[in-house]
Amino acid sequence: MMRGLGVVLFSALVSQAALAESSSVSIELNKLETHESACRAYLVLENGTNDAFHALKLDLVMFDVEGIVAKRLAVEVAPLPAGKTSLKVFEIDDMACEGIGRVLLNSDLACADAAGSRDDCLDLISTSARGQVAFVK
Repeated sequence: MMRGLGVVLFSALVSQAALAESSSVSIELNKLETHESACRAYLVLENGTNDAFHALKLDLVMFDVEGIVAKRLAVEVAPLPAGKTSLKVFEIDDMACEGIGRVLLNSDLACADAAGSRDDCLDLISTSARGQVAFVK
């Protein structure tokens, strides 16, 4: 009897963890590459929510390798369909990729789904990075 109860409790915990994980938007800084006089950034976005975002504008801050603020950009990453993985590419003008030490997701400047404007988007977002440059929130 106790063993059966343990299996049920374990299954419930796994289901809750999967639900919590699937109710977020993960943004990965996947790659930086030099493109003419700019650094081209590739973001992989996984919308694990049931909501399609019609607007999602990110306030990104680039720090140089010494930790000094070097550049600030507003980047629109919508549309972001529900349950979909997307790739967004943008240019960081007049900055060499080698000069970027860290990228900060400072805030969301705009966020909206079919129901309208939302104020919980930053809480939904998790960040990660591949390579040498950290992407933090």
